[in-house]
Amino acid sequence: MSAPAPVVAFGELLFRLTPPGQRMMVQADSLDLIVGGAEANVASGLASLGHAVRFVGLVSDNVLGDRAVSALRGAGVDTRFLARAPGRMGLYFMESGAGPRPAAITYDRAGSAFTCADPSDIDFAGALDDARLLHSGGITPALGPAGMALARAAHAAARQAGVPICFDGNYRAQLWQSWDSDPRGILRDLVSDATILIGNHRDISLLLDRPFSGDGEDRRREAAMAAFDAFPQLQIIASTARHLVTASHHRIAARVDRRDGAHQTAEIDVTGIVDRIGTGDAFAAGVLHQWLEGGDAAAMAQAGLALTALKHSIAGDFCLVGRAALDGFSASGGDVRR
Repeated sequence: MSAPAPVVAFGELLFRLTPPGQRMMVQADSLDLIVGGAEANVASGLASLGHAVRFVGLVSDNVLGDRAVSALRGAGVDTRFLARAPGRMGLYFMESGAGPRPAAITYDRAGSAFTCADPSDIDFAGALDDARLLHSGGITPALGPAGMALARAAHAAARQAGVPICFDGNYRAQLWQSWDSDPRGILRDLVSDATILIGNHRDISLLLDRPFSGDGEDRRREAAMAAFDAFPQLQIIASTARHLVTASHHRIAARVDRRDGAHQTAEIDVTGIVDRIGTGDAFAAGVLHQWLEGGDAAAMAQAGLALTALKHSIAGDFCLVGRAALDGFSASGGDVRR
Protein backbone atom coordinates (compact mmCIF):
# COMPACT_ATOMS: atom_id res chain seq x y z
CA MET A 1 0.00 0.00 0.00
CA SER A 2 1.46 3.37 -1.03
CA ALA A 3 1.99 6.16 1.48
CA PRO A 4 -0.64 8.93 1.52
CA ALA A 5 0.11 11.97 -0.63
CA PRO A 6 1.47 14.75 1.57
CA VAL A 7 0.36 18.30 2.11
CA VAL A 8 3.24 20.73 1.53
CA ALA A 9 3.40 23.94 3.58
CA PHE A 10 5.68 26.80 2.55
CA GLY A 11 6.75 29.81 4.58
CA GLU A 12 9.22 31.20 7.11
CA LEU A 13 9.92 29.51 10.43
CA LEU A 14 10.13 32.15 13.17
CA PHE A 15 10.95 32.62 16.81
CA ARG A 16 8.36 34.32 18.99
CA LEU A 17 9.84 36.10 22.03
CA THR A 18 7.34 36.89 24.77
CA PRO A 19 7.67 38.27 28.32
CA PRO A 20 6.36 35.65 30.75
CA GLY A 21 3.37 36.19 33.00
CA GLN A 22 1.56 38.63 30.66
CA ARG A 23 4.13 41.31 31.40
CA MET A 24 4.63 44.27 29.09
CA MET A 25 7.92 44.51 27.19
CA VAL A 26 9.02 47.50 29.30
CA GLN A 27 8.79 45.22 32.36
CA ALA A 28 10.59 42.24 30.87
CA ASP A 29 13.87 40.89 32.17
CA SER A 30 13.47 37.53 30.41
CA LEU A 31 11.70 36.27 27.29
CA ASP A 32 10.11 32.93 26.47
CA LEU A 33 11.21 31.53 23.09
CA ILE A 34 8.58 29.79 20.96
CA VAL A 35 8.98 28.36 17.45
CA GLY A 36 6.21 29.19 15.01
CA GLY A 37 5.18 30.92 11.83
CA ALA A 38 1.77 30.82 10.13
CA GLU A 39 2.44 28.08 7.61
CA ALA A 40 4.41 26.00 10.11
CA ASN A 41 1.45 26.26 12.47
CA VAL A 42 -0.85 24.80 9.80
CA ALA A 43 1.69 22.07 9.08
CA SER A 44 1.93 21.05 12.72
CA GLY A 45 -1.86 21.10 13.10
CA LEU A 46 -2.37 18.77 10.14
CA ALA A 47 0.46 16.47 11.25
CA SER A 48 -1.08 16.21 14.72
CA LEU A 49 -4.30 15.04 13.06
CA GLY A 50 -2.39 12.25 11.32
CA HIS A 51 -1.85 13.74 7.88
CA ALA A 52 1.44 13.42 6.00
CA VAL A 53 2.94 16.93 5.85
CA ARG A 54 6.14 18.34 4.39
CA PHE A 55 7.52 21.79 5.11
CA VAL A 56 9.52 23.61 2.46
CA GLY A 57 11.50 26.77 3.07
CA LEU A 58 14.87 27.92 4.37
CA VAL A 59 16.28 28.48 7.86
CA SER A 60 19.57 29.63 9.34
CA ASP A 61 22.46 27.19 9.19
CA ASN A 62 23.25 27.50 12.91
CA VAL A 63 22.01 26.27 16.28
CA LEU A 64 18.98 28.55 16.11
CA GLY A 65 17.99 26.98 12.82
CA ASP A 66 18.55 23.58 14.44
CA ARG A 67 16.13 24.54 17.22
CA ALA A 68 13.44 25.60 14.74
CA VAL A 69 13.79 22.45 12.64
CA SER A 70 13.72 20.26 15.73
CA ALA A 71 10.44 21.81 16.88
CA LEU A 72 8.79 21.23 13.52
CA ARG A 73 10.12 17.70 13.27
CA GLY A 74 8.93 17.02 16.81
CA ALA A 75 5.42 17.98 15.71
CA GLY A 76 5.53 15.21 13.10
CA VAL A 77 6.35 17.30 10.03
CA ASP A 78 8.77 16.11 7.32
CA THR A 79 11.60 18.68 7.23
CA ARG A 80 13.77 17.16 4.49
CA PHE A 81 13.02 20.08 2.17
CA LEU A 82 14.02 22.81 4.61
CA ALA A 83 17.13 24.35 3.06
CA ARG A 84 19.86 25.86 5.24
CA ALA A 85 21.90 29.02 4.66
CA PRO A 86 24.02 31.45 6.69
CA GLY A 87 22.13 34.27 8.32
CA ARG A 88 19.73 35.08 11.10
CA MET A 89 16.31 33.73 12.03
CA GLY A 90 13.30 35.98 11.71
CA LEU A 91 11.87 37.12 15.06
CA TYR A 92 8.77 38.73 16.43
CA PHE A 93 8.18 40.06 19.92
CA MET A 94 4.73 39.77 21.46
CA GLU A 95 3.17 41.29 24.55
CA SER A 96 0.24 39.15 25.65
CA GLY A 97 -3.00 41.01 26.21
CA ALA A 98 -4.94 41.02 29.47
CA GLY A 99 -8.36 42.45 30.30
CA PRO A 100 -8.88 45.62 28.24
CA ARG A 101 -5.21 45.71 27.11
CA PRO A 102 -4.77 44.08 23.68
CA ALA A 103 -1.82 41.96 22.61
CA ALA A 104 0.88 43.77 20.60
CA ILE A 105 3.43 42.46 18.09
CA THR A 106 6.74 43.95 16.96
CA TYR A 107 8.45 42.33 13.95
CA ASP A 108 12.20 41.87 13.55
CA ARG A 109 12.33 39.91 10.31
CA ALA A 110 14.26 42.10 7.88
CA GLY A 111 17.46 40.50 6.62
CA SER A 112 16.69 37.00 7.85
CA ALA A 113 18.15 34.07 5.96
CA PHE A 114 14.68 33.36 4.55
CA THR A 115 14.06 36.92 3.34
CA CYS A 116 17.47 36.91 1.63
CA ALA A 117 16.90 33.59 -0.13
CA ASP A 118 16.72 33.15 -3.88
CA PRO A 119 14.06 30.79 -5.26
CA SER A 120 16.82 28.57 -6.63
CA ASP A 121 17.96 27.93 -3.04
CA ILE A 122 14.77 25.96 -2.31
CA ASP A 123 13.77 22.66 -3.94
CA PHE A 124 10.12 23.42 -4.60
CA ALA A 125 9.82 20.77 -7.32
CA GLY A 126 11.18 18.04 -5.06
CA ALA A 127 8.94 19.02 -2.17
CA LEU A 128 5.84 19.04 -4.39
CA ASP A 129 6.55 15.70 -6.03
CA ASP A 130 3.48 13.47 -5.41
CA ALA A 131 1.92 16.17 -3.16
CA ARG A 132 -1.81 16.58 -2.68
CA LEU A 133 -1.88 20.27 -1.78
CA LEU A 134 0.37 23.30 -1.32
CA HIS A 135 -0.47 25.61 1.58
CA SER A 136 1.00 29.11 1.31
CA GLY A 137 -0.01 32.57 2.41
CA GLY A 138 0.18 36.31 2.20
CA ILE A 139 2.90 36.82 4.80
CA THR A 140 5.78 35.65 2.59
CA PRO A 141 5.15 38.17 -0.24
CA ALA A 142 4.64 40.92 2.37
CA LEU A 143 8.29 40.51 3.43
CA GLY A 144 9.61 42.37 0.38
CA PRO A 145 10.66 41.74 -3.22
CA ALA A 146 12.60 38.59 -2.29
CA GLY A 147 9.62 37.18 -0.39
CA MET A 148 7.37 38.01 -3.34
CA ALA A 149 9.73 36.10 -5.66
CA LEU A 150 9.73 33.10 -3.33
CA ALA A 151 5.93 33.03 -3.16
CA ARG A 152 5.62 33.23 -6.92
CA ALA A 153 8.19 30.46 -7.36
CA ALA A 154 6.30 28.19 -4.95
CA HIS A 155 3.04 28.76 -6.83
CA ALA A 156 4.70 28.25 -10.20
CA ALA A 157 6.13 24.93 -9.03
CA ALA A 158 2.70 23.84 -7.78
CA ARG A 159 1.08 24.77 -11.09
CA GLN A 160 3.80 22.86 -12.95
CA ALA A 161 3.19 19.80 -10.78
CA GLY A 162 -0.60 20.06 -11.03
CA VAL A 163 -0.92 20.49 -7.25
CA PRO A 164 -3.88 22.58 -5.96
CA ILE A 165 -3.11 25.54 -3.71
CA CYS A 166 -4.63 26.72 -0.46
CA PHE A 167 -3.79 30.40 0.11
CA ASP A 168 -4.29 32.17 3.43
CA GLY A 169 -4.54 35.93 2.95
CA ASN A 170 -2.96 36.67 6.37
CA TYR A 171 -2.73 40.40 5.68
CA ARG A 172 0.00 42.01 7.81
CA ALA A 173 -0.14 45.79 7.46
CA GLN A 174 3.15 46.37 9.30
CA LEU A 175 5.04 44.19 6.81
CA TRP A 176 3.43 45.57 3.65
CA GLN A 177 3.92 49.17 4.80
CA SER A 178 7.64 48.66 5.45
CA TRP A 179 8.48 48.73 1.72
CA ASP A 180 7.19 50.19 -1.56
CA SER A 181 4.67 47.40 -2.03
CA ASP A 182 1.52 46.75 -4.04
CA PRO A 183 -0.40 44.35 -1.79
CA ARG A 184 -3.56 44.31 -3.90
CA GLY A 185 -1.77 43.49 -7.14
CA ILE A 186 0.59 40.95 -5.59
CA LEU A 187 -2.13 39.17 -3.63
CA ARG A 188 -4.51 39.10 -6.61
CA ASP A 189 -1.80 37.40 -8.64
CA LEU A 190 -1.26 34.73 -5.98
CA VAL A 191 -4.95 34.19 -5.15
CA SER A 192 -5.63 33.60 -8.85
CA ASP A 193 -3.73 30.31 -8.47
CA ALA A 194 -5.71 29.12 -5.44
CA THR A 195 -8.39 26.45 -5.16
CA ILE A 196 -8.97 27.28 -1.48
CA LEU A 197 -8.83 30.75 0.08
CA ILE A 198 -8.65 31.34 3.80
CA GLY A 199 -9.99 34.87 4.14
CA ASN A 200 -13.06 36.95 4.95
CA HIS A 201 -15.02 39.75 3.28
CA ARG A 202 -12.36 42.30 4.30
CA ASP A 203 -9.65 40.30 2.51
CA ILE A 204 -11.86 40.05 -0.58
CA SER A 205 -12.60 43.78 -0.41
CA LEU A 206 -8.84 44.44 -0.49
CA LEU A 207 -8.35 42.08 -3.43
CA LEU A 208 -11.21 43.49 -5.50
CA ASP A 209 -10.93 47.14 -4.37
CA ARG A 210 -14.63 47.39 -3.57
CA PRO A 211 -16.85 47.43 -0.49
CA PHE A 212 -19.64 44.95 0.22
CA SER A 213 -23.07 45.98 1.41
CA GLY A 214 -25.39 44.33 3.88
CA ASP A 215 -24.41 42.77 7.15
CA GLY A 216 -23.43 39.41 8.61
CA GLU A 217 -24.04 36.36 6.43
CA ASP A 218 -25.44 38.34 3.49
CA ARG A 219 -22.30 40.46 3.21
CA ARG A 220 -20.06 37.41 3.45
CA ARG A 221 -21.99 35.62 0.72
CA GLU A 222 -21.88 38.69 -1.53
CA ALA A 223 -18.12 38.92 -1.05
CA ALA A 224 -17.63 35.20 -1.67
CA MET A 225 -19.62 35.28 -4.91
CA ALA A 226 -17.61 38.31 -6.09
CA ALA A 227 -14.40 36.39 -5.39
CA PHE A 228 -15.67 33.32 -7.23
CA ASP A 229 -16.47 35.54 -10.23
CA ALA A 230 -13.04 37.19 -10.13
CA PHE A 231 -11.01 34.01 -9.60
CA PRO A 232 -12.29 31.14 -11.81
CA GLN A 233 -10.05 28.53 -10.19
CA LEU A 234 -11.29 29.28 -6.67
CA GLN A 235 -13.67 26.65 -5.23
CA ILE A 236 -13.71 27.18 -1.44
CA ILE A 237 -13.52 30.26 0.81
CA ALA A 238 -13.21 29.69 4.56
CA SER A 239 -13.37 32.38 7.23
CA THR A 240 -14.10 33.15 10.86
CA ALA A 241 -16.03 35.97 12.49
CA ARG A 242 -14.59 37.06 15.84
CA HIS A 243 -16.12 39.41 18.40
CA LEU A 244 -13.78 40.47 21.21
CA VAL A 245 -15.38 40.86 24.62
CA THR A 246 -12.06 41.05 26.51
CA ALA A 247 -8.55 39.78 25.83
CA SER A 248 -9.55 36.47 27.42
CA HIS A 249 -13.12 36.20 26.12
CA HIS A 250 -13.96 36.02 22.42
CA ARG A 251 -17.04 34.93 20.48
CA ILE A 252 -16.27 33.06 17.26
CA ALA A 253 -18.21 31.58 14.35
CA ALA A 254 -16.87 29.83 11.25
CA ARG A 255 -18.03 29.84 7.65
CA VAL A 256 -17.24 27.95 4.44
CA ASP A 257 -18.49 29.19 1.09
CA ARG A 258 -18.61 27.09 -2.05
CA ARG A 259 -19.90 28.12 -5.44
CA ASP A 260 -23.13 26.19 -4.89
CA GLY A 261 -23.82 27.21 -1.29
CA ALA A 262 -22.40 27.94 2.14
CA HIS A 263 -22.47 26.86 5.77
CA GLN A 264 -22.02 29.16 8.76
CA THR A 265 -21.80 27.80 12.30
CA ALA A 266 -23.42 29.24 15.36
CA GLU A 267 -21.24 31.55 17.43
CA ILE A 268 -19.50 30.01 20.44
CA ASP A 269 -17.90 31.62 23.49
CA VAL A 270 -14.18 31.04 23.94
CA THR A 271 -13.12 32.05 27.45
CA GLY A 272 -10.05 31.65 29.63
CA ILE A 273 -7.82 32.25 26.61
CA VAL A 274 -4.27 31.03 27.12
CA ASP A 275 -2.74 31.99 23.76
CA ARG A 276 -4.35 33.82 20.82
CA ILE A 277 -1.45 33.31 18.39
CA GLY A 278 -1.91 30.54 15.83
CA THR A 279 -5.68 30.28 16.25
CA GLY A 280 -6.36 31.35 12.66
CA ASP A 281 -3.81 28.79 11.48
CA ALA A 282 -5.56 26.14 13.56
CA PHE A 283 -8.80 27.10 11.80
CA ALA A 284 -7.10 26.61 8.43
CA ALA A 285 -5.78 23.22 9.55
CA GLY A 286 -9.27 22.14 10.63
CA VAL A 287 -10.79 23.18 7.30
CA LEU A 288 -8.04 21.41 5.35
CA HIS A 289 -8.37 18.30 7.53
CA GLN A 290 -11.96 17.87 6.44
CA TRP A 291 -11.19 18.84 2.83
CA LEU A 292 -8.58 16.08 2.75
CA GLU A 293 -11.13 13.67 4.23
CA GLY A 294 -13.77 14.60 1.64
CA GLY A 295 -15.98 16.54 4.07
CA ASP A 296 -18.64 18.99 2.94
CA ALA A 297 -18.87 22.71 3.77
CA ALA A 298 -20.52 22.04 7.15
CA ALA A 299 -17.84 19.52 8.16
CA MET A 300 -15.05 21.89 7.14
CA ALA A 301 -16.57 24.82 9.05
CA GLN A 302 -17.23 22.74 12.19
CA ALA A 303 -13.72 21.23 12.23
CA GLY A 304 -12.17 24.65 11.68
CA LEU A 305 -14.20 26.16 14.51
CA ALA A 306 -13.38 23.31 16.88
CA LEU A 307 -9.66 23.46 16.20
CA THR A 308 -9.45 27.25 16.51
CA ALA A 309 -11.37 27.10 19.81
CA LEU A 310 -9.08 24.39 21.16
CA LYS A 311 -5.94 26.31 20.12
CA HIS A 312 -6.96 29.21 22.39
CA SER A 313 -6.29 26.84 25.31
CA ILE A 314 -2.77 25.83 24.15
CA ALA A 315 0.39 27.83 24.82
CA GLY A 316 2.73 28.31 21.87
CA ASP A 317 2.14 28.70 18.14
CA PHE A 318 1.47 25.04 17.29
CA CYS A 319 -1.96 23.42 17.69
CA LEU A 320 -1.00 19.92 18.84
CA VAL A 321 -4.50 18.42 18.89
CA GLY A 322 -5.12 14.84 17.80
CA ARG A 323 -8.17 13.40 16.09
CA ALA A 324 -9.71 12.07 19.29
CA ALA A 325 -9.65 15.52 20.91
CA LEU A 326 -11.03 17.15 17.76
CA ASP A 327 -13.80 14.57 17.40
CA GLY A 328 -14.69 14.92 21.08
CA PHE A 329 -14.72 18.71 21.06
CA SER A 330 -17.36 20.41 23.17
CA ALA A 331 -17.71 24.18 23.29
CA SER A 332 -18.38 23.93 27.04
CA GLY A 333 -15.16 22.04 27.76
CA GLY A 334 -16.21 19.23 30.06
CA ASP A 335 -14.92 17.21 32.97
CA VAL A 336 -11.57 15.46 33.24
CA ARG A 337 -11.19 12.61 30.74
CA ARG A 338 -10.02 9.49 32.61
